[in-house]
Amino acid sequence: MSDSKLTPHPVRRAPEGPVVAIVMDGVGIGAGDHGDAVAQARTPTLDWLRGLPSYTSLLAHGTAVGMPSDADMGNSEVGHNALGAGRIIDQGATLVSRAIASGSVWDGPVWRAAVDKVKHSGQPLHFIGLLSDGNVHSHIEHLIALLRRAAQEGVQRARVHVLLDGRDVPARSALGYIDRLEQVLAELSSRPSGPELSSRPSGPESSSRPSGPESSTGGRDYRIASGGGRMVVTMDRYEADWNIVARGWQIHVRGEGRQFASARAAVEQLYKETGLDDQNLPGFVIADERGPVGKICDGAAVILFNFRGDRALELTRAFDEANFSRFERGPRPDVLFAGMTQYDGDLGLPRNYLVAPPAIAGTMGELLAGAGVSQLAISETHKFGHVTYFWNGNRSEPFDPALETYVEIPSDLTPLEQRPWMKAAEITDRLIAELGRDPRFVRVNFANGDMVGHTGDLHATILAVEAVDLCLARLVAAVRKRKGVVVVTADHGNADQMFDRRPDGCLQTRTSHTLNRVPFVIVDPREPGGGPRVAPGPAPGLSNVAATCLELLGYSPPESFRASLLARA
Repeated sequence: MSDSKLTPHPVRRAPEGPVVAIVMDGVGIGAGDHGDAVAQARTPTLDWLRGLPSYTSLLAHGTAVGMPSDADMGNSEVGHNALGAGRIIDQGATLVSRAIASGSVWDGPVWRAAVDKVKHSGQPLHFIGLLSDGNVHSHIEHLIALLRRAAQEGVQRARVHVLLDGRDVPARSALGYIDRLEQVLAELSSRPSGPELSSRPSGPESSSRPSGPESSTGGRDYRIASGGGRMVVTMDRYEADWNIVARGWQIHVRGEGRQFASARAAVEQLYKETGLDDQNLPGFVIADERGPVGKICDGAAVILFNFRGDRALELTRAFDEANFSRFERGPRPDVLFAGMTQYDGDLGLPRNYLVAPPAIAGTMGELLAGAGVSQLAISETHKFGHVTYFWNGNRSEPFDPALETYVEIPSDLTPLEQRPWMKAAEITDRLIAELGRDPRFVRVNFANGDMVGHTGDLHATILAVEAVDLCLARLVAAVRKRKGVVVVTADHGNADQMFDRRPDGCLQTRTSHTLNRVPFVIVDPREPGGGPRVAPGPAPGLSNVAATCLELLGYSPPESFRASLLARA
């Protein structure tokens, strides 16, 4: 734990009741047009909050949350890191890009061990991860850098298992990323690229297959081996549906699944058959006349090139845990498995990783625990890890179990657009009940705006925002009754921009996060106007929220924290 200790604020006094921080996940401030589900929704509570003297907006993307550039969207992981840490923390994308640019990743013991293992065994070096440039879970340029370095170091065989995005990038953009990857793989294998590779017919019955390793000059053979949409293959999180990971295991490891001659052929055929976007496409296996081209066998090395932990942890467990019972995985291949970074520091998973994760000590939660302040964190499964693990600086366990209560409301497995209210009411019911236990600080996440926004369904997202607004009204009333203070914000935008305009002027559905600011407001019944004045400095962001909450609780924020948004008393 951090050695920092909280001291009483010289002026601010804590309320009689709790300070409750509400995160409206994915509810940003949009353009107010037809594609802005927040503006389209009926939101009397949000409308009232916007009229309070404490209302302002915060940056929730780019360098304000530790991403490499201001062109990078925020996301729930980095947003909750910033909310809990009170500082701008360099995030996985930045750390990985820096390690690759400096070359330090190649000198690390894990990269060296992976390369040495496959050079000795003759098995492929396998890469699994999200194939896009969304820079939320991964980046295609990181993968390409790894592939190029492997070839430079004499790795003869490599296989890539591609998870299709369509969530942090346009909904049907997979073919562009596949073509980019195939071009690089062909270059490194010295085998043809372009129409010869990508136009072969799909299905195991096809007689036209990619050629085997004997066709590659110099003996290098780099290929795509399997794939599927991120929401149905491999990338589950918070143990919401282990069947997703089981599908990935069968496809990536066993090579069991519907076979196609190429990834492009698979995606084109699955588009036609299902009408689904990238994130929901069924899994597929690439095969030639000898069968699947990329089973993961004894002697191989496997690198999961996602840098974000929440959707990487379950596959990591399937590879790393000797006693594993979440699904029938069969014999576990004897491989060296590594993550791009470490996904859970408390659990020590994975055991091997290429780039050290950000070290975040002295978070708000840790400081409050050290000061003897009782805390409650609550959300449904989809965002439970965000109000616990990410808020606490990438730590799963409480700092002081006697003072901290974590409540997870199990999420439904029903498609989100069919139940856009999700578990907002159940979260609200439970939180109001927990207020009877007198927690001093509460953090709660309503996942609706983000999770339903990712479906691209405008009408469902409008309903999702309306459900959150209704629950906001209930919570504000309940906290007021207990003479507490409410802080309302969001971790990033999503529901606020449901369409993008293409260069030809046509609209296309947007399923990714936005670059928009997010709302911030304080409801304090002690103040004449219903909330205190705020005086944000230049470019206020999510990392200013922790200091603000500490002041509301009657503490002086540490000097290392970004400044409080409260005007000087």
